[in-house]
Amino acid sequence: MKNLIAAVIPAILLLVACGNDETQSTVQSEPGETGGSVDASAALAELVETFFERGLQRNPLRATFIGDYRYDDRLANTISPEYIAESRAIDREYLDKLSTIDPELLTGQDRLTYDMFRLDRELALESAKFPAHLVPINQFRSFPNSFIQLGSGSGAHRFKTVGNYDDFLSRMDDFAVYMEQIIINMRKGAEEGIVNPRVLMEKLLTQLECQIIENAEESAFYAPIRNMPGDFSGQDRQRLTAAYVEAISTKVVPAFERVRDFIRDEYMPETRETVGLADLPGGKEWYAFLVRRTTTTTLTPDEIHQIGLAEVARIHGEMQGVMDEVGFTGDRRAFFAFLNSDERFYFDAPDELIEGYRKMSDHVAGLAPKLFDIFPKTGFEVRRTEAFREQSAAGANYRRGTPDGSRPGVFFANAYDIKARPIWAMEALFLHEAIPGHHFQVSIQQELENLPRFRRFGRYRAFTEGWALYAESLGKELGIYTDPYQYFGALNAELWRAIRLVVDTGLHAKSWSRDDVLGYMYENSAVKEARAVSEVERYIAAPSQALAYKVGQLKIRELRDRAERVLGDAFDLRKFHRAVLGDGALPLAALETKIDHWIEAQI
Repeated sequence: MKNLIAAVIPAILLLVACGNDETQSTVQSEPGETGGSVDASAALAELVETFFERGLQRNPLRATFIGDYRYDDRLANTISPEYIAESRAIDREYLDKLSTIDPELLTGQDRLTYDMFRLDRELALESAKFPAHLVPINQFRSFPNSFIQLGSGSGAHRFKTVGNYDDFLSRMDDFAVYMEQIIINMRKGAEEGIVNPRVLMEKLLTQLECQIIENAEESAFYAPIRNMPGDFSGQDRQRLTAAYVEAISTKVVPAFERVRDFIRDEYMPETRETVGLADLPGGKEWYAFLVRRTTTTTLTPDEIHQIGLAEVARIHGEMQGVMDEVGFTGDRRAFFAFLNSDERFYFDAPDELIEGYRKMSDHVAGLAPKLFDIFPKTGFEVRRTEAFREQSAAGANYRRGTPDGSRPGVFFANAYDIKARPIWAMEALFLHEAIPGHHFQVSIQQELENLPRFRRFGRYRAFTEGWALYAESLGKELGIYTDPYQYFGALNAELWRAIRLVVDTGLHAKSWSRDDVLGYMYENSAVKEARAVSEVERYIAAPSQALAYKVGQLKIRELRDRAERVLGDAFDLRKFHRAVLGDGALPLAALETKIDHWIEAQI
């Protein structure tokens, strides 16, 4: 299985291995370089920086999320035909400019930057062949939901000054335009047979309905007014309150209402009963592209499906060992039923779950130096997933902070249906989302000031999610998973990611139904209905996204095993982790090349 992944690295990424002796974050251009190599390096640095800056101007919300607040008074209509056409033109323009730089004159980080930038532009251009803009919204990928979080004060938009409040008033205007574009695009999609599954739209309607309220003060968008800083003048408080009530009542709520009415009355009859991407025109090719982009490999859906089946069987064997340890005499399904029903494994109230994660934060942070000598500076906190999205949200998610420390990273824990959130799952979930998972990896990456910004703030999903799943596997080495039920929770979490390989490819390449997937989940994991339903609908809504975790984890684990085998007693796990994290997120082939060079340097 590991050899299979290693054998199917995209040819474009193999360029990283050429003319690049090292790719660690400490590597700079070699002393004494002059002439063409210096010119090439400078030209590349200017090229990637101007592209990134242009991207922030065109997508102000991305700027907000990375802590650049220059464009906080606007949103981009990123799904309009004009925006999409301009994006394609810019990608072609910069790919042409890149071709004027000779990569053979680049070394170290410059060569890695060149190859990554080229890959990004080529994938962006290839993605333009597929009509994602015609299905711009579902219950899982929903810009309206993101905007609610943004406007509630719990998101990335700041509500600290009068100017911040005025900026969001302007963003509300742009939001109304975006919502109209959703209707235009989905109407065109229906004409072309590119439509969402009915089951997803039913959930989306419920989400939209929650925002259609009579009294503006009941809206999530009113929360910043309720929490207005005390140093605002009386005049500003009065003006902003009136302006927000008007904007909520005349712009935001009507925008939600129009989209709700369109989906309910016009779009719903056009939705499809099928759920796989392959059931859409050109869907098989579309899914194959998404798989390749998500995993940064050339693994086919069939190959990934088989890897998933093999991993499910392997992890089931590990689970049997835990069952033997705790003295359980029934079969695996009976053990699952026991874990899902015994009251000792569940909190009685959502606040208990959130407090449990907060206590865990301090404990795990204190253990991390055993395995790491590189740490993020960005702060971190635990919050409950907001009520408006918790019913359809994943069990947890992480939102990055800002490298200047002005906004911490946040681990959102879902406490909806508390009896579906087992205590035995908590340690693995925390390692994944927080320490040493997403919070470590994302924060360290964006704090690498020697890297160009497109690398500091970019991501490759197979790397980021693969690292987070690998982080879950470190529990025993860190000194947790001392409770066998918590270790079973870690195995169950890993099992879940293996199941994803099976069911995502089953849905989108093998014509599995929603019920087929639910049946496979219930047969092979300790999952309750609430989570199973939200997860299967997530996979329907976001084809290929769920593949990144296991594919990335297998690659990182393979590289660690290789390093341990070659280096023997000289292997230092903390140095290995620094090597993996020290250049930010990478395509998996680039990561492999980098670690191979790192191993050679240790000998």
